[in-house]
Amino acid sequence: MLIAIVGGGLAGALLAWRLRRAPGVSVEIFTGGRPTTADATGASGGLVRGYEPDPDACLEAAESLAELRDSPTLCDWSGYREIGSVYLLPACSPVRAPESGGSVQIVQRMLPGSVKVLATAELTARYPFRELPEGTVGVAERHAGYLSPARLRAAVLTELAAAGVPIRPLRVAGVTPGSAGLDELAGGGTPPIRPLRATPHPAVRLTDGSALGYDAVVVAAGAWTPRLLAASGLPARGYRTKHIQYSLHTAGPPGLGAFVDDTTGLYGRPAEGGSFLLGLPSTRWDANPDAVVPDQLLAARAMACAGRMLTVPITPYPAPRTVAAFDCYHSTPGLRLRRVGPTGAALFTFTGGSGGAAKTVLAASRAAAGAVLRPRRVEVAR
Repeated sequence: MLIAIVGGGLAGALLAWRLRRAPGVSVEIFTGGRPTTADATGASGGLVRGYEPDPDACLEAAESLAELRDSPTLCDWSGYREIGSVYLLPACSPVRAPESGGSVQIVQRMLPGSVKVLATAELTARYPFRELPEGTVGVAERHAGYLSPARLRAAVLTELAAAGVPIRPLRVAGVTPGSAGLDELAGGGTPPIRPLRATPHPAVRLTDGSALGYDAVVVAAGAWTPRLLAASGLPARGYRTKHIQYSLHTAGPPGLGAFVDDTTGLYGRPAEGGSFLLGLPSTRWDANPDAVVPDQLLAARAMACAGRMLTVPITPYPAPRTVAAFDCYHSTPGLRLRRVGPTGAALFTFTGGSGGAAKTVLAASRAAAGAVLRPRRVEVAR
């Protein structure tokens, strides 16, 4: 079985790594030839933890973190740093003690001894938070922290290349789900690199007009996925791009590891060289992923929010240190495999991680690899 992965981000790299280990499967990767620093993998802050309010997302995050911590190889490849995490939720959130069920129990089961639910008074006593709304609850985890998605991607691609997997820095102009598309592609342009088979199998079309046929094609192009689907004449409904960013500051509050505030959206973690990373969710949708420009107003809002929330002042660098990119969101949230095109077509997308796929990508890539090889129940993108 020959499978093409279109996209050179962490999701596509890990999916190729999973598939490559399956018996009888060969993989080829098209990275697109873009600077990797500009994509979501290159820009990601890499926060990883087990807890998520949604139980399904929590299970994926906890499974991913458990696999990461159990693998010295993955820890080394990703530069994983275990610094702990706390997730702040408003009083109305249905957070339960570990023995009572829900997401907290999932983390307790997957990462024993890691999780504890803290009341407002405990949060302000243990962490440098102030003026938390009355009734704020915190889910604290010992086994959590951050990794470098860019470093993990580089290590996985190096491993794949050493195993003989072709990694092509070529731009892909489009994809086609079946034999009708293959006939159309074969009718013009330069001769295909490989003879196209007159079967229902999908194909990848390059910018020079040539095309390659495969048993399955997976578009894992992140923020470029909607554009590629539209250029291929395929439905791109449900997929949207969104601006993501964070800023680095010279120092942060001592004793605070990774954190997320579900009320304001503020998140942060210690970073290299004693700096501290802070960010807020953006509201900029459907922007061009090839024209990433930092949103300085958003950076200022994040700093002001941190000033109100943290007991220790946050100090910015003299020059702006804001990292910006775009990621792909889907109307059904989550990084997962979705079928594109007619029923039975072996053309899929693997994206929609919504800016936080670093937490779930290990479990999601394992599930996606299994679904590519056994595609009967893969959901159809709508």
